Amino acid sequence: MKALVFEGKGCKKLEERHVPKLQVPTDAVVKVLKTTICGTDLHILEGNVPTVRPGRVLGHEGIGVVHAVGSNVSEFRPGDHVIISCITACQKCEYCRRGMYSHCKVGGWVLGNTIDGTQAEYVRIPHADGGLHHLPKDVDEAAALMLSDVLPTGFECGVLNGDVHPGGSVAIVGAGPIGLAALLTAKLYSPADIIMVDRNEARLKMAKKLGATHTVHHIDVLGIDATSGKVKRHTDDHKGVDTAIEAVGVPETFELCQQIIAPGGTIANVGVHGHQAPLHLDRLWDHNITIRTRLVDTVTTPRLLKSICKCQLDPLQLVTHRSKLAYILDAYDTFEHASENKALKVVIDV
Repeated sequence: MKALVFEGKGCKKLEERHVPKLQVPTDAVVKVLKTTICGTDLHILEGNVPTVRPGRVLGHEGIGVVHAVGSNVSEFRPGDHVIISCITACQKCEYCRRGMYSHCKVGGWVLGNTIDGTQAEYVRIPHADGGLHHLPKDVDEAAALMLSDVLPTGFECGVLNGDVHPGGSVAIVGAGPIGLAALLTAKLYSPADIIMVDRNEARLKMAKKLGATHTVHHIDVLGIDATSGKVKRHTDDHKGVDTAIEAVGVPETFELCQQIIAPGGTIANVGVHGHQAPLHLDRLWDHNITIRTRLVDTVTTPRLLKSICKCQLDPLQLVTHRSKLAYILDAYDTFEHASENKALKVVIDV
């Protein structure tokens, strides 16, 4: 089979691999129909994820058809159309029982990390009953692909952790795929204002199209003080927002969230931070601020799937480009230069 393989910092190659086989009775092997590229894949290629060793097949998102199942898999059979979750859950350990699938003692984020991933024609799924979801026939495959990672990440790490509520005010810092996923799912809770912040005008236009009530263009040379002032002007009494969602993962954007949060508000960090970010307790200690971090657990995937089935959520709006597995290197180039290419999610047909 063809598979995209990580060969070390800055290097990847589409090569031939053996089709994976069942290893234990809880495994399934899935024939991949669609996959996509995540910002985390770029972090891997930059050498920022030391758990990923050269020779690893990349990817942790996918739609497919079950090819084979182990004897202890009870929920799936060969021929079933499925959503592949980016998080594997044994459903038995103490963390899984608490709904913290990302910290599963024998699972968590393993696909494209510690085991071979989904940017291939076939993939082995450990703990298949906790790592797959049935895909209804009437749901578009590309839309369902967004349930592998980006939608539950934006929803769980941003909207739920940020305590988004009816009538509240929300600022989402970063209008990339994750930030826009947070925007789409925040709308399910009817906040009065959703303010989108980014340095890219094209992405801000997309945010407006998807339902942002206000957009703020961050200009580097003016700094975060100027951006903070623009955001606060869209809030009652210029006090700041009830929820600030950090969806970039750099120190500057985390500091901006601290500047725009109102007393009693919640900062929800979604971005992957590779460097230390300042925490200004000297300014926030008496503001009753809550700061929450989280890795996606995908516990809300069934809820989000229902919202798609009921036409309350349209994740196809996040798909901007499509490609074939044979041209996945070109697709990576498109995604790596997302600003110039106006790219959000790139669907790869396998």
